Amino acid sequence: MVSLNNFYTLKQHREFQYVYRKGKDTHTGSVVLFFLPATNTHKIGFTATKKIGNAVKRNRAKRRLRALFCEFSSLLNDGTYIFVAKEAINEISYANLKTDFLKTLNRSGSIKNSND
Repeated sequence: MVSLNNFYTLKQHREFQYVYRKGKDTHTGSVVLFFLPATNTHKIGFTATKKIGNAVKRNRAKRRLRALFCEFSSLLNDGTYIFVAKEAINEISYANLKTDFLKTLNRSGSIKNSND
């Protein structure tokens, strides 16, 4: 397993499917977050479908999501996270994407409380 800021990346299809089925999803205009809380579990996955565009655009979308995740990973609760890029991700600015990213984290309840 590859590590990204102490989060292990999901690789297998069944891992993604499990989180899609059991996890809570939150949507914004450019990002979807599937979050499955679990104690002492730190897993992360990033996906971008062919609706996004060709391989260059899909890889760029995932890179943008990974950069934002690295920025906020220290604030996150234990659990499994899957970020799915939407079509609008390549057209919006970094500031708007950051706002959408934070909205999904807040709505899912995955940000640690300040008193933890």
